[in-house]
Amino acid sequence: MNKSLSVLLALVAVLVVFLAIVWLGGMINPDLQLDETAVLRFVFVGIGLALVYGVYLATRQSHIWEVGTREVVYMAIGAALFAIFSYLFNGTVFVVPSVSQVALRPAIAIPMFFGYAFGPTVGFFTGAVGNMFGDALTGFGLSPQWSVGNGLVGMISGMVWLFGDKKKSIDTVLGISAVLALAITALYFLNPTIANANYFNPDENVFGDQQITLLAGISVLLGLVLVVLVRFFFRDNVDVAAAVTWGMLGNLIGLGFAAISDIWINGYPPVVALIGEFLPAAGPNLLFAAILVPILVAAYAAVQRQTGR
Repeated sequence: MNKSLSVLLALVAVLVVFLAIVWLGGMINPDLQLDETAVLRFVFVGIGLALVYGVYLATRQSHIWEVGTREVVYMAIGAALFAIFSYLFNGTVFVVPSVSQVALRPAIAIPMFFGYAFGPTVGFFTGAVGNMFGDALTGFGLSPQWSVGNGLVGMISGMVWLFGDKKKSIDTVLGISAVLALAITALYFLNPTIANANYFNPDENVFGDQQITLLAGISVLLGLVLVVLVRFFFRDNVDVAAAVTWGMLGNLIGLGFAAISDIWINGYPPVVALIGEFLPAAGPNLLFAAILVPILVAAYAAVQRQTGR
């Protein structure tokens, strides 16, 4: 099948799954019904899908966009794993109390790994569809634009294979990520009283607004430091270092896209969207990028050595 058509069909499949989950979920659970912002949410879903296809068109000569039977299987596996583990850690099976109002989402390592290991299309499908199903299983409500943001996390994680010199790309990505992390942290210190819109109260099983804490405010900066440490600790293992650093950039851009969309969808001022939503979501994700992604990449490399693939 033509590569352009394959990528386009994968993106259409994401949209179809989103619409199906919204339709079926709303009938099964009233909490999953979208409000009057439904159309605007899907406008941003469309923007996200268009961005992915635009990146594909700009880099379509690369082999990383190949989508065959193997990739389709990995899409299904990745999305299923992400959905299940998102439910386990975000739902009622294993309630993870908020640590200083910072949400813990270890499952985010799955789209980062799948994007890195199997390409940006697999990474995007894993993050987008897996997050959408995870939200439906959890029952807190559906945010399609945030699912696209999680898809971008996986897609960008797979963009590392565009570069022949991985080490050079790592340093470039670290530089870009450092600028973004320092900028958002500075914004927090200029606005330290913003409420954390992602705060979860496990006692009442609801989300609520609490003033963002110092730990949440500097979480992205702390995540950057951890990723830098991993980069130098694994300086002789370029695969691990590349997976972690590109996963970090994916989180900064993907969740940044989702948070910025809420400026229009929820009517948040830009500073509230960036500090109250982006920081508490992206910061902990960088922690799991630094800790879990190296484990997954190392395990995958060991399997490849054993199977001779």
